[in-house]
Amino acid sequence: MIRVLLLWLALASAALAVQPDEILQDPALEARARELSKDLRCLVCRNESIDESNAELARDLRILVRERLVEGDTDEEVIDFVVARYGEYVL
Repeated sequence: MIRVLLLWLALASAALAVQPDEILQDPALEARARELSKDLRCLVCRNESIDESNAELARDLRILVRERLVEGDTDEEVIDFVVARYGEYVL
């Protein structure tokens, strides 16, 4: 039973691009970060959000989103910040 559970966890975690070291301690901020990351498109992978993408740039953007939220930015400010630097393609 434990082997099945561990296998399931390993497969489930492989499907998620967000790495454990990216996750915020505050559950409310983490939930906001995940929602924003789902709405921002990866610049490397076509038709994938930065939340889904395993590209290094997507990881950098996920970290950037979390840093901005921790600094107190609103969701709109985070989106504006990313768009100002990477263009409207990310929307």
